Amino acid sequence: MLDHISIGVADLSKAKRFYDAALAPLGYRCLHAGADALGYGDTDAALWVMTAARPVPPDDASGLHVCFRAPSRAAVDAFHAAGMAQGGRDNGAPGLRPDYGATYYAAFVVDPDGYRVEAHTESA
Repeated sequence: MLDHISIGVADLSKAKRFYDAALAPLGYRCLHAGADALGYGDTDAALWVMTAARPVPPDDASGLHVCFRAPSRAAVDAFHAAGMAQGGRDNGAPGLRPDYGATYYAAFVVDPDGYRVEAHTESA
């Protein structure tokens, strides 16, 4: 349904370190790096991270988050570890989420700008 999503950040270099590290285990990489914007994906950029004068204020209670597909549970674990190492905040350690489904395995991190991001897989 969605072609891409864009988020505004205060510090593009900090966001690049976070997303380069967190998305690499999922098979995604920075496909476009300009002065004011970064585009992430596997073959096409689907996540755009751009410098914004007024980024959306962090709000853990908003319900807004972005979820990335992961190829394996190990990739979900690595996403969480890398995100935490690059300034992210834990928002749910890697593990099964039986409320979402019997095989739903996910991890949640809040990025340095306050965006809630998730990686998930249904594989064992």
